[in-house]
Amino acid sequence: MEAENGRRTAHARIDRCLRDGSTTLDLSSLGLREIPEPLSDLTHLVRLDLSENNLSDVPGSLQDLTALTELNLRANFLENVSDTLGDLVTLKVLDLSENGLSQVPDSLGNLIALTELNLSENYLSAVPDPLRNLTSLTRLNLSMLGAQAPEFFPTLELTTLPEWLGNLTSLAELHLGSNQLTALPETLGNLTGLTRLHLGSNRLTTLPETLGDLTGLTMLSLYGNQLTALPEALGDLTGLTELDVGHNRLTTLPEALGDLTGLTMLSLYGNQLTALPETLGNLTNLTELDVGHNRLTTLPETLSDLTGLTTFTAYDNLLTTVPKWLENITNLTLLNLSGNRLTALPETLGNLTGLTMLSLYGNQLTALPETLGNLTNLTELELWDNRLTALPETLGGLVRLTHLGLANNRLTAVPESLGDLTALTWVDLYGNPLAALPEWRREIHLRTGIDADDR
Repeated sequence: MEAENGRRTAHARIDRCLRDGSTTLDLSSLGLREIPEPLSDLTHLVRLDLSENNLSDVPGSLQDLTALTELNLRANFLENVSDTLGDLVTLKVLDLSENGLSQVPDSLGNLIALTELNLSENYLSAVPDPLRNLTSLTRLNLSMLGAQAPEFFPTLELTTLPEWLGNLTSLAELHLGSNQLTALPETLGNLTGLTRLHLGSNRLTTLPETLGDLTGLTMLSLYGNQLTALPEALGDLTGLTELDVGHNRLTTLPEALGDLTGLTMLSLYGNQLTALPETLGNLTNLTELDVGHNRLTTLPETLSDLTGLTTFTAYDNLLTTVPKWLENITNLTLLNLSGNRLTALPETLGNLTGLTMLSLYGNQLTALPETLGNLTNLTELELWDNRLTALPETLGGLVRLTHLGLANNRLTAVPESLGDLTALTWVDLYGNPLAALPEWRREIHLRTGIDADDR
């Protein structure tokens, strides 16, 4: 019944399009298993959306739609695309993503007017050769090729890129994430018009020096590879505003990283870094810095110059003290120092009055400074898995607090002042040797583990 309703809706929209001469037709999400025959009469059509249907092939009848500039076939069950697709020479945007294509027709190379092509999430094990002709492309998405193949398919992995990829010099965005690439061709450096390059979740162990020629890049993602070092040439990419090299195997960083003074976001998460270069202090435009899940024992004093930071994450390291310079970073709204070896917090932590989220769980804290009560913008405070024996009454000043995590400490009581926090909806006191439940408990989610009255 649903498929029949979809078919009727499609015919109605086609009829309307014929009558009013509209150049745009949306037939998405109708459960169509085949393309209605009258569609071929819409020779004036410019934009056609057939996404999220149940089509298993692209019939040759589409070749009659010679005025098409945009064709969306995303999220169908396409296994074949007719050679006649190559007759649609006016196409500028083609989306074939999220299908079951293991190959594309050679005629795809005829679509030399294409500026955007999305082939992501298909069953391709190589970059289709016809793409070498598409020199007008500005956006190309080849991410997750083979990753979604069913178990009965042979192993499909995109492990290499053709040298001719470097001939597509009009490219501004190139998406190659979530493949199995082990190396990049030197010719990638020819793509000097690139502004965004996605290479995350591959198996890259090295990067070519020619990467430094991509001086127009504003975003570079290298997340989730197997890099042990970054080339000095990375410092030539002075237009970068976002750089993600998280989840690699980096043990050191090049000093040249400090030349990327336009960066607003830098992720170094999940490497094997034992120290950070002093030159990171040059990155004064940073608003987000993530150095979490490394092996850092200290943080350089030069980071005190990063006064624009709003998010700083250094969790799961080996820090034993909170750096004094942190008191200068008064624009912070999120601070995560959890999973370190902190035994005490400085009074100056109370200067960070813009904080809305403070995470300090998994340390060795035995007490909290009274000044913590100055953080009146806090909505979340995570303090579980420490060694706290008491809490300051000043916590009653955290008037915007909604979540308070205190599980697995050594608390025998909690301050009565917490009862004044009318915004509080969730408190976790599980795993503390409380003598009794707090008298101020009300209609909040309170987890203590003491008795069946927990709420």
